[in-house]
Amino acid sequence: MKKLIVFAVLVAFGHTMGNAQDLAFGAKAGLNLSTLQPELTDSRTVFHLGGVAEISLTDVFSVQPELLYSAHGAKDQNDSNNDEIFKIDYLTLPIMAKYYVYDGLSVEAGPQVGFLLSSKQEDNGETDDLKDVTKSTDIGFALGVGYKLENGLNFGLRYYLGSDVNDIDEDTEEFKNRVFQISVGYFF
Repeated sequence: MKKLIVFAVLVAFGHTMGNAQDLAFGAKAGLNLSTLQPELTDSRTVFHLGGVAEISLTDVFSVQPELLYSAHGAKDQNDSNNDEIFKIDYLTLPIMAKYYVYDGLSVEAGPQVGFLLSSKQEDNGETDDLKDVTKSTDIGFALGVGYKLENGLNFGLRYYLGSDVNDIDEDTEEFKNRVFQISVGYFF
């Protein structure tokens, strides 16, 4: 799957190298409201930031690969009524197909792969490293809506559905990333 995503990005970039007007680069940042479903449903409010490119294929259709730092995780209350916080950080590569429905308004959907940077659990003032029991990649699907102004400023809402991040064994429960993102960006 990783090779397929990298290949798709290379093909998309290769298509536009001769047509600079079809390619725009930018940056984006925003909030993540993240949970680990089905058990850890208390959201963790964190952030994402990184670079984006938009490759226009037609007047209404484009592809938008992104490279983002994205914090995920969740909160839960333990038996002592203390907050237990799961912090999972990724370098994510979403590749979104965008369709412009009206002027700057677009809908988007596409695959996303996240490469694990860190995984920790904070409980009662103690921090445990969970990287050994968290899968090194999270592959999922994202859906969203965006609005781009003529000056390059853009806004987005996106929902990401990830795969099981638990890497202990097959008999343990699954924990799947679910992330709602609110973004602000700018195309140069």
